Amino acid sequence: MEACGEEVQVKLLGGSTSPYVLRVRIALALKGIHYEYIEENTQNKSELLLKSNPVHKKIPVLIHNGKPVCESMIIVQYIDETWDTRAPFLMPKDPYDRAIARFWAAFIDDKLLPCIRAVFRGLGEQCQKAVEDTVANFLILEEALRTNLCFSGKAYFGGDGIGFVDIALGGTLAFVRALEKGTDSVLIDAEQMPLLSAWMDRFCEADGVKEVMPDPVKLLEFICATRVKFASLPAAN
Repeated sequence: MEACGEEVQVKLLGGSTSPYVLRVRIALALKGIHYEYIEENTQNKSELLLKSNPVHKKIPVLIHNGKPVCESMIIVQYIDETWDTRAPFLMPKDPYDRAIARFWAAFIDDKLLPCIRAVFRGLGEQCQKAVEDTVANFLILEEALRTNLCFSGKAYFGGDGIGFVDIALGGTLAFVRALEKGTDSVLIDAEQMPLLSAWMDRFCEADGVKEVMPDPVKLLEFICATRVKFASLPAAN
């Protein structure tokens, strides 16, 4: 979105292939917040990025009125709290439901994403083991959709509309789909995971999401080119 009016002070430092950046872009789009998007070259990081995130030196970084906020899900929660009069409301109102949402967002970051990253970086048996671990974690999410009282029978993890957990997981979907093609693997099987598969289709076609999804062809090209680089690296002892 182009910056305009009073929201000209909102900037996002990002990268077109990053699932973490996509999370933030989805949250901003759902809230209808206009911002300036600045594409970062992670191989040649800008002074603005290094100054804005001196600890991790990573994207995404949201800059609001000159103040940087780092880490994707912290940014998503900041967006929800700062623009708290704008629907949709990404975090549940009930304290218990908020705790459950934070738990599953942490599961995605701490358990699922490292496995997806291992599929991306892995070769041969290492890649196959990472695929198995990734599928196992997706099956846990399938079971949560089936049995967890906060999610069961609802269109999204957030209920009738997209919420915090949906963004945490949904930001990975474009990368996961491209990774499946790039590694000739199946990470989300519609037969094994009918609820998760239906949720994925619903999420990707939702207004505010489909408009910011990355180009799947370019994402696949990035994954394949990067895996070729990994394959050319000397094997670790």
